[in-house]
Amino acid sequence: MPRVQPPDKPEDLNGQNKGEYYFSDDPSSQSRPITVRLSLPDFTIDLQADSGIFSSDRIDPGTKLLLMEVKELPSGAILDLGCGYGPIAATMAKRFPKQQVWAIDVNSRARSVCRQNLQTHAAADSEFHVISPDQIPAELQIAAIVSNPPIRIGKPALHALLRFWLQRLQQPDGVAWLVVHKHLGADSLSRWLETEGYESTKVRSRQGYRILKVTKADSQGSLQGSTT
Repeated sequence: MPRVQPPDKPEDLNGQNKGEYYFSDDPSSQSRPITVRLSLPDFTIDLQADSGIFSSDRIDPGTKLLLMEVKELPSGAILDLGCGYGPIAATMAKRFPKQQVWAIDVNSRARSVCRQNLQTHAAADSEFHVISPDQIPAELQIAAIVSNPPIRIGKPALHALLRFWLQRLQQPDGVAWLVVHKHLGADSLSRWLETEGYESTKVRSRQGYRILKVTKADSQGSLQGSTT
């Protein structure tokens, strides 16, 4: 099966060692497994987490705010971009059990823990895939992106990564739900998305986090999915 390689390499962060960051391919920190509780209005689950993964000691507040908003999605595959240990992927698998969930991360430890969480919490007949960027099927099209994107890889790399995936949204009803903190460039990202031909709507703002709903500017598609 043909594969594609998205542009996902981070910039040098002020000369610091990128191996110390959660988007490292193979974290050098010692594994320290921990259990993190995700409490949402429709369910509460315990997720496994580990050191060297984004927000491994608690559910990131931006991620939780995002999950509070995503209640309907168009029918089709759902992508968790930069899945970490999988709070978004696990939520999507529970809310939309009849839709494929694709969880993607460069971090091998994150993928391993995410896969474990999906095996625990997804329905027995749910279809999910936890993969690295170099395992992406070339023909993969997605209905929705739900992501707390890896902002710290740097603006050029982030823009290239989002451009790569937004082009794979099915039309006319494909949608991306993103959470970004205002201090990490949420407003500038929204403006950039508009220059790329997308409509970026700020759905909610709380504690500095912006929830952005992104659609193709000329898209008139309607949502077909529903929560369970």
